[in-house]
Amino acid sequence: MDSKKTGVYHEKQKLQFCLLHALNNLFQQQEAFTRARLNEISGKLVLEDPSKKTWTPFSIVFKPHHNAFTGNYDINVLIAALEEKDKTVVWHDRRNAASTIDLDGADDSLFGIVLNVPARRYALLWKGRHWITMRKIGGVWYNLDSDLPKAMPFESTREVRGFLDYVLSNGGEVLLVMNQKE
Repeated sequence: MDSKKTGVYHEKQKLQFCLLHALNNLFQQQEAFTRARLNEISGKLVLEDPSKKTWTPFSIVFKPHHNAFTGNYDINVLIAALEEKDKTVVWHDRRNAASTIDLDGADDSLFGIVLNVPARRYALLWKGRHWITMRKIGGVWYNLDSDLPKAMPFESTREVRGFLDYVLSNGGEVLLVMNQKE
């Protein structure tokens, strides 16, 4: 299934801006967030931190919530960015199977899922983490991983749960993005 035919927006990976791509894929919109906006959020988090670290020459590149050259934003930037869009994050308890996640809820409380998984890049020389988005669009769940060449639809909710269980069993984190209720 071609994502252009289905109308599914899928942003591909550039450098290590996987959180930026994950957010844009989650909101199905190019520039729902920009690199500049995520940098602003990161900077604001530093200013609001009561235990600010002292400045060192490395602070130019290695900022508390992201790497200035490559991206690599952290969970705090994700949460703050989602709050700007009236979303909340619920960390799924990894002791529970994915079967405890209501993927077919009729109340529209689950907006999407963001995963943070271990990743190896550059001929396995670099080890880090990677942000991935999953979202239900038109009644179909999609893996919107920016490392994939295109959005990948899941055949069933059972397949989604199997994938989530695989992520959990391999050191990944599952973050449920919820619509805020009034």
